[in-house]
Amino acid sequence: MGKESLLNRITVNPEVMVGKPTIRGLRITVEQILKALAGGVTNTELLEDYPELEREDIQAVLIYASELVHEEQVFAVR
Repeated sequence: MGKESLLNRITVNPEVMVGKPTIRGLRITVEQILKALAGGVTNTELLEDYPELEREDIQAVLIYASELVHEEQVFAVR
């Protein structure tokens, strides 16, 4: 599955989770998955905890986050 196809799994709807990026319109946010992964939760545990989640969704979350960081620019303050 290509990057664009995976990124299509990330949706934003102002009426779902207050407009935060979610996975396929589900009430699972990108933020939830990132925090879980950062806290040491494994992909397998995530898939068990969220049965509606698919492996590709986790991959999409990571690509989405990496794209946001890629676009970020930091300027030195003098």
